[in-house]
Amino acid sequence: MAFCKNCGQELPVDAKACPNCGTDVEQPTAAPAAAPAAPAADAKDNMWMAVLAYLGILVLIPLLVEPAKNSPFVRFHANQGLILLIVGLLSAIPVLGCVVGVFCLVLTIMGIINAVNGRMKELPLIGRFRLLK
Repeated sequence: MAFCKNCGQELPVDAKACPNCGTDVEQPTAAPAAAPAAPAADAKDNMWMAVLAYLGILVLIPLLVEPAKNSPFVRFHANQGLILLIVGLLSAIPVLGCVVGVFCLVLTIMGIINAVNGRMKELPLIGRFRLLK
């Protein structure tokens, strides 16, 4: 049940304005969009190249192999994998190594699951960065 924010009058379900005071009724906003799905054919054809992007230095294979490097799905996951590789290099620091290593392992698993499911979902904390266009 909705009520007018101005006068408190109960509003009909399809009301665009309050019948009592005439104040415009705010329409409910849509739920946030889910992670964009890649076109089904692109994701299906290039799933294994996207998975390779999360396996350390193997990120170079999807970037260099001709049919895959032009795929938006593969480029997205290659970007995520490249950033993950760079963050993973921090695991060589003695004090932070263990924490960073576990963090990178968790993100690698998340990225592989997203790639296998055909989703182009950013990884937490590092996914917003872009190295590849």
